Amino acid sequence: MQTNDQNSRYHAILQGLGAELAGVDRVISNRLSSEVGLVRQVAQHIIQGGGKRMRPTLVVLCARALAHHARAHQRSIELPEASIAELAGIVEFIHTATLLHDDVVDESGLRRNRETANALFGNAASVLVGDFLYSRAFQMMVGVNSLPVMAVLSEATNVIAEGEVLQLMNCQDPDVDEARYLQVIRFKTAKLFEASACLPAVLAGEPADVIEAFACYGRHLGTAFQLTDDILDYSGDKSEMGKQLGDDLREGKPTLPLIRLLATGSVSDKALIRQAILEPQSIDIDAVIDRVRHSDAIDYARQAAELECQAARSGLETIAESEAKTSLLDLVSFVLERQG
Repeated sequence: MQTNDQNSRYHAILQGLGAELAGVDRVISNRLSSEVGLVRQVAQHIIQGGGKRMRPTLVVLCARALAHHARAHQRSIELPEASIAELAGIVEFIHTATLLHDDVVDESGLRRNRETANALFGNAASVLVGDFLYSRAFQMMVGVNSLPVMAVLSEATNVIAEGEVLQLMNCQDPDVDEARYLQVIRFKTAKLFEASACLPAVLAGEPADVIEAFACYGRHLGTAFQLTDDILDYSGDKSEMGKQLGDDLREGKPTLPLIRLLATGSVSDKALIRQAILEPQSIDIDAVIDRVRHSDAIDYARQAAELECQAARSGLETIAESEAKTSLLDLVSFVLERQG
């Protein structure tokens, strides 16, 4: 019931942002224009694939919260709705490009209960359209006409690429520890959440402490989001997830539940997990999932996600109370309780 309540609250947040998110959708649709038909076809396949639009939503919500915060401190700031829509479109394009590239690297065939773009159109088309989306995002950054905004987004894009390489290096390595795992999350996932949350404050030229408050919120929310994803890979429902359970393990990725079991499990647990990470095609995935579920690994990972959620909430403590801030705090609960 709690999960249904959280989902309902998230949908209520989206409905409350209807006008702004419709503007973001128009930006995305307009900016997908290309004389090359395959570019439009591949990009639209993944953008229209039923994602949560979490990052664009963060941009819009943080812009609202910032406007209330400034008014509460008798300050006037300029946040043009068109510029916020552009920023939201940019982060969605960057995110979509990473998904296209991820699915090729991971050889994924299913995302959100649909065939992946690489399964439908081939690896070459997916990689090249991902490149198109990155370059289109940079064209849009120039149009926003803010060097500080470009600095945040260009750094985020670079860090995300480093995170992808770090994750590749960690694949099929059973000696990956929690610190290396968290570094990948913070580079690969949390960095774009951080950028999404702080971009309105950067655009408005807000003081460093205000920018950092939103950045801190986004950074920890993004980390919790990925931790929850990794938990669901062993404890979720396939129909909710839109992919098979154990997909990370099939790709040889040592995520926190496996790292925990390697550290605290029995001799036979450790042997099975090491073998699973080293040679994922050689073991029974269901047996590994069963071992994880019957250990404290999922609870341990969930506690780590809860700590990140607490840190996200703390990041907003200095931001003035408003309906938008309440929605941002509700997003934290949604991330922790979500089932897909």
